[in-house]
Amino acid sequence: MSMQMQAQSRSHSGYDSGRQEQTMMWAQSPYISDSGIHSGATTNAPSLSGRGDEEMDTGEPMLFDMGSGFNAGYTSDQVDEMNSQLSQTRSQRVRAAMFPETMDEGMEIPSTQIEGQPTAVQRLSEPSQMLKHAVVNLINYQDDADLATRAIPELIKLLNDEDQVVVSQAAMMVHQLSKKEASRHAIMNSPQMIQALVRALAATNDLETTKGAVGTLHNLSHHRQGLLAIFKSGGIPALVKLLSSPVESVLFYAITTLHNLLLHQEGSKMAVRMAGGLQKMVALLDRNNVKFLAIVTDCLQILAYGNQESKLIILASQGPAALVRILRTYTYEKLLWTTSRVLKVLSVCSSNKPAIVEAGGMQALGMHLPHQSQRLVQNCLWTLRNLSDAGTKQEGMETLLQNLVHLLSSEDINVVTCAAGILSNLTCNNQRNKTLLCQMNAIEALIRTVQAAGDREEVTEPAICALRHLTTRHAEVEFAQNAVRLNYGLPLVVKLLHPPSRWPLIKATIGLIRNLALCPANHAPLREHGVIPRLVQLLVRAFQDTQRRASVASSGGSGTLPPSHTDGVRMEEIVEGSVGALHILAREAHNRSVIRGLNVIGIFVQLLYNEIENIQRVAAGVLCELAVDKEGAAMIEGEGATAPLTELLHSRNEGVATYAAAVLFHLAEDKPQDYKKRLSLELTNSLFRDDGTMWAGNDLGLMPPDLQDVLGSEPAYGTTAYSNQGPPSVHSGQEPGTYRHQGYDLPMNNMDIGGEFDPLNHLPQPPMDNSQAAAWYDTDL
Repeated sequence: MSMQMQAQSRSHSGYDSGRQEQTMMWAQSPYISDSGIHSGATTNAPSLSGRGDEEMDTGEPMLFDMGSGFNAGYTSDQVDEMNSQLSQTRSQRVRAAMFPETMDEGMEIPSTQIEGQPTAVQRLSEPSQMLKHAVVNLINYQDDADLATRAIPELIKLLNDEDQVVVSQAAMMVHQLSKKEASRHAIMNSPQMIQALVRALAATNDLETTKGAVGTLHNLSHHRQGLLAIFKSGGIPALVKLLSSPVESVLFYAITTLHNLLLHQEGSKMAVRMAGGLQKMVALLDRNNVKFLAIVTDCLQILAYGNQESKLIILASQGPAALVRILRTYTYEKLLWTTSRVLKVLSVCSSNKPAIVEAGGMQALGMHLPHQSQRLVQNCLWTLRNLSDAGTKQEGMETLLQNLVHLLSSEDINVVTCAAGILSNLTCNNQRNKTLLCQMNAIEALIRTVQAAGDREEVTEPAICALRHLTTRHAEVEFAQNAVRLNYGLPLVVKLLHPPSRWPLIKATIGLIRNLALCPANHAPLREHGVIPRLVQLLVRAFQDTQRRASVASSGGSGTLPPSHTDGVRMEEIVEGSVGALHILAREAHNRSVIRGLNVIGIFVQLLYNEIENIQRVAAGVLCELAVDKEGAAMIEGEGATAPLTELLHSRNEGVATYAAAVLFHLAEDKPQDYKKRLSLELTNSLFRDDGTMWAGNDLGLMPPDLQDVLGSEPAYGTTAYSNQGPPSVHSGQEPGTYRHQGYDLPMNNMDIGGEFDPLNHLPQPPMDNSQAAAWYDTDL
């Protein structure tokens, strides 16, 4: 006892000593005159108020309101309560955390959490609650399943009742059951219930019955088992019939259920087509609910994909026009995307394609090319690519063309590929589009595209084809031909004639080089980049291939016969194109000298025997240019060209006959008069065999225009650098407008031809149209 009293005495002594030290500390505070211990005034510790020294040191005395402060201490009752709570056992805290519903309402359990770290009880509380809810849900699920299993037989009887009120009430009750998973599975497992619902749909005109039945089918369609049950019960015809309902909710249930069936149930597509679903769905396209329309258009895409009959049904139902209207009217991305997918499927149908174009589909699709949705842009591009060969005569394409040029700079290779392909088709035989694109700096953009594409021929081939189209037959053609050179495109183009380029790209590049050679300023740069030797190499390779195949075929062999097509390109096309390009390049004297030095004239002469008239024409044309120089004429004659040329004077192709006559004309310049007279008679008998007076009204001082360009349906030379020139194909060594026959002046009285002019000086006009020749230089991909 005495020891306890001494301990208490020391304790009170220490407490008194500490209290005195605290009092002295507060008394010495520089910013307050009363510590609160002496006066009893309540204070707020600066560390709790959150105010710094700058806020407190204002130079004014601090005032404290005795009535508005708070007592920071606890009463003895509060302390007792806290001690009582802290004395609770661990099991009580666990129960409070895991099963709070078992605790008395309003009871608070003190937390033992320290420094923000969750306690073990707190970590266990969440999973224990999840477990509890799972057990409860399992119990409820079993209860729902048991209830539905017991109720289904009775509900089937009620759905088959003759009283429509009873049927309506039963349908609504089944609909409520289908909202819960357990009872929904019970309904799916009852084929009799599904059949009863389908019969109720088909037989009733009552709105509530329809809502309940179709709502149930809608809920079931979210499960594969439910879809199969609906399909087997013949639910599709009943659902298609509901597509004519004026009630929005019924329409929604019907179209979404059909959509789920089309997506996931095999056989449903044919069932929907047989039930007339396509016609009804197209009729729904005039509604204005964007989400509803998105589902309808997706259904149409599923039904039309890979089925030509469905595409024709959509066309007969005026579907293309309705789909284009949606593209023009709405901005909901999902709807635009699903609509573009339908149009993409329809755009490969030869019957739907013109209907889409006539409805303004290309312009409508072009509106969405700047959209942020990549999937929408890609589908629009695919559709435009399919339509572009049928839309070459469309007006109002400025926005589309501008957007396509912009997309050439995209980092997405698929976007660039489609954009280049569309531009290639839209520039085919369309002078307005060519002019617009030249004004939009499309030449520069296409050259950048070719440069960036590298070896990706899926990009370079359509880009080169577009450049080929832009460099011929329109008002800005001279600008375009110069723009390729000024934008450093010539080395890129010539490089594409070399490996690893495949034949389709080489063919397109040859056509572009031919067009570029129409501009005299391009002759020297093309020569410097080595285009002439490469064209000759390609010609020799293709010619040898055709010769080898002809030899094998004539000998009756089959084992070594080369394929007639390589990557879809016939070697005869390479022969024709390369000779045609050399023909244009041979207009320049230095180029003719290079060609003569490559020992290729013999091949040109052999091509005169080719059975293809276009090859005969280009071969005679390049010989015509080479014969301008005496060296060339001598080499041509030395290769034995006189005989085939004389034979070609009788060709039914006036272009071939005219070129042959022009070459013979040059070959005869140094011949004796007897030879010239015989040649004159031959020309008279061949070139004027149909109408000897056909040239009587012409200006006899002019030679015929360039066959290569006239046969290619290109504009008259009044729009090119060769204005007022004599026959560039016959003689192009002079400046434009200054053509004169050189070194040949036959006296008229020495030529006994029975007419007023010399056929050697006045050759007949070549034919004005040849679509086969045009195809090389301005055609579709």
